[in-house]
Amino acid sequence: MNEVLEKIQEIGIVPVVVLDDAKDAAPLAKALCEGGLPCAEVTFRTAAAEESIRIMSEQFPEMLVGAGTVLTTEQVDHAVAAGAKFIVSPGMNPRIVKYCVEKGILITPGCANPSDIEQALENGLDVVKFFPAEPAGGLKMIKAMAAPYVGVKFMPTGGINQNNVRDYLAYDRILACGGSWMVKGDLVAAGEFDKIKELAAEAVEIVKESRGK
Repeated sequence: MNEVLEKIQEIGIVPVVVLDDAKDAAPLAKALCEGGLPCAEVTFRTAAAEESIRIMSEQFPEMLVGAGTVLTTEQVDHAVAAGAKFIVSPGMNPRIVKYCVEKGILITPGCANPSDIEQALENGLDVVKFFPAEPAGGLKMIKAMAAPYVGVKFMPTGGINQNNVRDYLAYDRILACGGSWMVKGDLVAAGEFDKIKELAAEAVEIVKESRGK
């Protein structure tokens, strides 16, 4: 398995971050690292994404920073140039996947059905994002799809929180879960980075409990 994927599996929960202002990137990264969760998927839903990735990558080199909601090859280039170690897309866009694969950039595309998974396999991928996880059938759907695709692992994101994440993590075909409950926009906007650190530490304990560590 790819070194970055191994690290993601080890961490277990990937905080999905939406930042409106790049000034929040450093304190947020610090809070996550101090909470024991040195990872972030910074989504390209805002204009601050690229600069936020750059700040996190440069100031916190121990942190695994990726880019989410990547919809174009231009965004791939910008994210990687800023220091992103992995790319996440909400859907299975063959053009973006092929672009990343050819450049040796780790990508986990969003897959919500068997056809999506087969396109991912066609491109040599064996880890996919399952999105939107809860609305698309949750753990039951993942288990149903995991049966015919024995070599595939899943990173479910969407509707996952501290109340249901244990069930996901307990299943051995889940590489990690994406979640935003510890990095909610209102906490960031209010500068409540101590609370984010606390929630990150709780998430780390959840991973340990769920995997029997």
